[in-house]
Amino acid sequence: MPLPQKQNSLRIGAAYVRVSTDGQMDLSPESQLDSIIKYAKANGIMIPKEYIFMESEGRSGKKADNRPQFQKMIATAKSIPKPFDCILVWKFSRFARNQDESTFYKGMLRKKLDIDVVSISEPVLDGMYGRLIEMIIEWQDEFYSYNLAQDVKRGMKTKARNGGYQARPPLGYRIPYHNAPPEIVPEEADIIRMIFRKYAKEGLSIFALTKYLNSLGLKTSRGKPFEKRSLEYILQNPAYAGYVRWNRTCNETKEIRDPSQWILEKGSHPAIISEELFQAAAERYESEHARKSAKHARPAESLKHWLGGMVKCPACGCSLSSCVRRKKTMEDSFTFQCYGYLKGKCSHNSYVQEDALTSAVLQALNQVTAYSKVQYEIRQADKKEEDSFQAGLLKTQLQKLSQKELRAKEAYMDGIDTKAEYRQNKLLLQEERQTLEAALAELEGPENEEAFNSPKETDAQMLARIRSVADILQSGDFSLTEKNNALKSIVDKIVFDRDNMHIDIYYYLSVRKPHVSDSDTGKSYEKP
Repeated sequence: MPLPQKQNSLRIGAAYVRVSTDGQMDLSPESQLDSIIKYAKANGIMIPKEYIFMESEGRSGKKADNRPQFQKMIATAKSIPKPFDCILVWKFSRFARNQDESTFYKGMLRKKLDIDVVSISEPVLDGMYGRLIEMIIEWQDEFYSYNLAQDVKRGMKTKARNGGYQARPPLGYRIPYHNAPPEIVPEEADIIRMIFRKYAKEGLSIFALTKYLNSLGLKTSRGKPFEKRSLEYILQNPAYAGYVRWNRTCNETKEIRDPSQWILEKGSHPAIISEELFQAAAERYESEHARKSAKHARPAESLKHWLGGMVKCPACGCSLSSCVRRKKTMEDSFTFQCYGYLKGKCSHNSYVQEDALTSAVLQALNQVTAYSKVQYEIRQADKKEEDSFQAGLLKTQLQKLSQKELRAKEAYMDGIDTKAEYRQNKLLLQEERQTLEAALAELEGPENEEAFNSPKETDAQMLARIRSVADILQSGDFSLTEKNNALKSIVDKIVFDRDNMHIDIYYYLSVRKPHVSDSDTGKSYEKP
């Protein structure tokens, strides 16, 4: 049914196009779009090119999170002013196959944004009766999808029990044509045999084997360097011994199911290695990688460090991962190592202990402020984002200051400090509070036109920020996350050279206006 129109008004519409993955007889994306455009022209709706949202491949309608163009369309719809008046789809099932999600998104679009969702091939009446018909159509679509999924699952289960392979072929195999069993790729199969032989027979560790494969320039089935997890997948995949394994993981969560739920049958495809070799590798893997009991599990917070993600390897550019070292009689400590080296993709050893690395970073920060000389990059930043970050930092400092004031009072009440000492401490804390509150009031006050900063003023601003961050990093009043965020506000990256025990810190200063180059310094500064 054509949409009601205001007299002499041309409305703006959006088109959403999706092809299902469930085997339903859909129109092609192009055919869907052609039908939508014809409907739009016949009903006084203009669809600009930028408001055509077409999923690039078959996408399930069960979950909106798996549809990037759908999410882009919803985000665009929330723009102010309203970008379009309606969304046209070929069928309601193209919009969603999940009635809960359909109700949620349609309710938001219609009630909050005044944007209607229209099916061009399923006309419904206006009013509550039309909404009821639409809900029945959605329920039928969801029931069809659920029923089809159960049929597909039963079919896949039957095929697995008959030894049929129904997954992407791993390294060493290829599918010669549709529905054909995998066949061996000779040159890739040689890599698989070498992996199992060196692991099960020659005793190479997964780490050493990863480095060895990458040193030869060999790649995974996706054309990427080998990692620990890619080798673990190969060593645990029974397909190489000629078996089919199905239902091992949950598609939604990727969690591994209990082995009792798996289907493991002799496959119709040829084996690359013997069952004995596969079993030998499996036994070694199980003995070396048995799951740790829950009592030994470490909370994620204990593995974080304020340098996390900031320090880079000079060879490959990967971040240095932190690892906690637990000791019975001493405090836990951290060590850092190149992530690429841990995965066997980088040959440069960047191992360093926490105390050496943190001391070098703090020393570098303090030297910069002591000598008042620093090289840095100027970046344009959004004023609201910059002010929001600075305001958050100031509020955190004010919260910590309240704790200091309470501790000072408790020290006086407990007789640790004299009345004169308490008065002096209180005065110092009051001055600090006034400074912080004044800075916060300036940030949260009305926006004023900013004056142009000269190179000397900009340098002073950069040094002041470095000094503030250095104080935060050396204070015990801030959390690891707060310290990490403070460091990221002035430092792009830290490159650690283990061979020379040297670090390079790349500073930056966020500014809010366009810049012109200053030929004397090579930096960029705000236009006056």
